[in-house]
Amino acid sequence: MKRTLMRPGGLPESASTPVVTPIMPSVVYASETPDRLDDQYEGRTEGYTYAREGHPNADVLARRIDAMEAAPQPGLVLGSGMAAVTAVLLGLCKAGDHVVGGDQLYGRSLRMMRDDLPRLGIDTTLADPTDVTAVAAALQPNTRLVLIEVVSNPTLRIADIDGIAELCREKGVLLVVDNTFTTPRAVQPFALGADVVLHSVTKLLAGHSDVTLGWVAARDASLSKAIYDFAVTTGLTPSPFDCWLAERGLMSFDLRFDRAEATAARLADHLAAQPMVKRVLYPTRPDHPDRARAQGVLQGRGCNMVSFELDGGRDAANAFTKGADQIAFAPTLGDVGTTLSHPASSSHRALTPEGREKLGMTEGFFRVSVGLEDPDALIAAFDAGLAAVAATK
Repeated sequence: MKRTLMRPGGLPESASTPVVTPIMPSVVYASETPDRLDDQYEGRTEGYTYAREGHPNADVLARRIDAMEAAPQPGLVLGSGMAAVTAVLLGLCKAGDHVVGGDQLYGRSLRMMRDDLPRLGIDTTLADPTDVTAVAAALQPNTRLVLIEVVSNPTLRIADIDGIAELCREKGVLLVVDNTFTTPRAVQPFALGADVVLHSVTKLLAGHSDVTLGWVAARDASLSKAIYDFAVTTGLTPSPFDCWLAERGLMSFDLRFDRAEATAARLADHLAAQPMVKRVLYPTRPDHPDRARAQGVLQGRGCNMVSFELDGGRDAANAFTKGADQIAFAPTLGDVGTTLSHPASSSHRALTPEGREKLGMTEGFFRVSVGLEDPDALIAAFDAGLAAVAATK
C-alpha cells in the first residue's frame, strides 16, 4: 500500500475555475524555499504565509468594498467594526497625541474616546460634527485626527463633512470617516476629502446579522501600512467563513439598500402623523434639522435608518416594544429584517441621563433599522406598538 504524508499539499488541477469564491480556512501556507518566503515578506512576490497576516477570503471581500468606496489604497478587512476603529486610532496615534471625535459616535467608539484613549496617554475632545466652528474650537496643536460619522448614530444628524474636510486640510489633521450608516451607496467619503474610511461590515454591507467584520482603507500608503501593522500585531483577524458570508451578502447590497430606504421614508412619514410620536428624524423630511446639508451630502438619499421619540419616556418605551412584538428589539442595524434599538438602554447606556438628554436621546427615543418587509405589514406592526402606548394613558 502506498503511504503518503499527513499534509502532502497541492490541490487538484482544473482547466476551469470556480464561479463562487471557495472558503479557505487554512491558518498557514507552505512555501517552496526560504528564499521564496523572503520574496513574499519583502514584497517581491505575492502570497500568503499566516492567516493573521492575511488570507484569500479577506482579500476578496476587501477588493469588493474597495471598489464600492473608490478607495485610493487597498483596504483591510478586520474582525469587527470596532476592530477597524481600534486599528485606526491606535495604529495612527501615540501617547501625547490628541483626537477629536463627533459627540454622537457609536456608543463603543464614544467609550474608547472617553476611557481607553486617555488611559493610553492620548487626549480626546468631543465636538458637534454638524458645526465646523465647534470642531475647529476643539482642535489643539497636537491633534492627530478627527473621527466623525456622516450621519450620526442614533439621532441622524448630518455632519458638515465639507467644512470639516477643509478644516483638516488647512490644519494638517487627518479626517477619519465611519461610513457604516450611509454606506458607499449614499456617500463616498474619499471623494469628500476623507483620509481614512471605515465600516462595520457586520451591518448593511453584509446585511444578514450572521457575520462580525470591519473594513478600513486609507488615502496614503504609509497610513495603510501603519493600520495594517497594528492590526496584524494585535490579531484583529477576520474569520474566512465570515468573509465568505459577507461577500455573498454584498451581491444583493444595492437591491437591499434601495428597498429598505424606500420603506424607511414611508415609515418616517407615517410615524410623524401619529399623536403618540413627539418627533421623527429622517434625512429627506422637510423638518429634519440638517435637511439642506443632507440634500447636498447624501444627494437626495435618506438611507434606511429612522429615529423617533415617543411621548411618555421609559414607560412608553416598554409598552411600545411589547406591543410591537413582531419587530425585533435588538441593538443592531442593517439586517434583512427591521430592528428596533433603544439607545438609552443599549448603545449609549454608558452616558449619563443628562448627557443623553443633551444629545436628544431621551428614554422615549428609538432608532429603527428598516429591513425588507412588506411596507404595509411593517407599518401595521408599528401601529400595534403605538396602540399599546396609547392604552397606558
